[in-house]
Amino acid sequence: MKSDVEELMPRLLPVETCEIVEDLNLNEPPRNPQEYLRQVQLEASLCPDVVVAKIDPKKLRKKQTVNVSLTGCQAAPPGFSPSIKWQRQQVSNFSEIRQSISKHRQHWSGQALDDNVLMPKQDAEEQWKRFCLGENVYLNSPTNDAGGENPGLDYVKATVSAVLEYLINWFEENGFVPQLGRWLYALLACLEKPLLPEAHSLIRQLARRSSEVRANLENQEDERLSPLNLMICLVARYFDQNDLADKED
Repeated sequence: MKSDVEELMPRLLPVETCEIVEDLNLNEPPRNPQEYLRQVQLEASLCPDVVVAKIDPKKLRKKQTVNVSLTGCQAAPPGFSPSIKWQRQQVSNFSEIRQSISKHRQHWSGQALDDNVLMPKQDAEEQWKRFCLGENVYLNSPTNDAGGENPGLDYVKATVSAVLEYLINWFEENGFVPQLGRWLYALLACLEKPLLPEAHSLIRQLARRSSEVRANLENQEDERLSPLNLMICLVARYFDQNDLADKED
């Protein structure tokens, strides 16, 4: 019997229907063009109509879909927004740092880490948070030296955007600390243009979260104000997310 697909699709080459297939050996070369076409026809008939791929979910990243939100930043409280002059100076300094990194990138890529530095695997999100922020900040506990090496840490270079995502995820659930600011600045400095859609979404998320934390600061003397302003400034002014930029008071 013909399948539904065979009924709907016309044959490109005329070939007699082979009712008896016992004489066809798919492991042997065809003896003539007609036999070749019959072999092709037989192989096609043996293929299932629907094939389901077996995918190991452990090998997939947690977030596959990139949703770029166009939501802006929260407005800074009066007196908390940096001046345009300050923003321009920060962008200029940041640009110089990026040029220096780009100049030495190839040299650094060939350098080995010290023996006592063990890098987490790229997909080890929680280990990267601990590695970047330190044990005390990561666990949000009083000063306490846990000591020893964390098991399962291997030297594998991670992509900048992956670690950036891990730290922003931590920032979404926690406050701002100096260790976080230093790593975010360094990762932004290493983020190459043009931005991938995922990186574009991440830096906008970073700016919005920074504006949320800033909006809840109680006074202008808070030491977190300047680095929060810096995060928003770099995302908006350097990476051309102008709708997120602070306007001068």
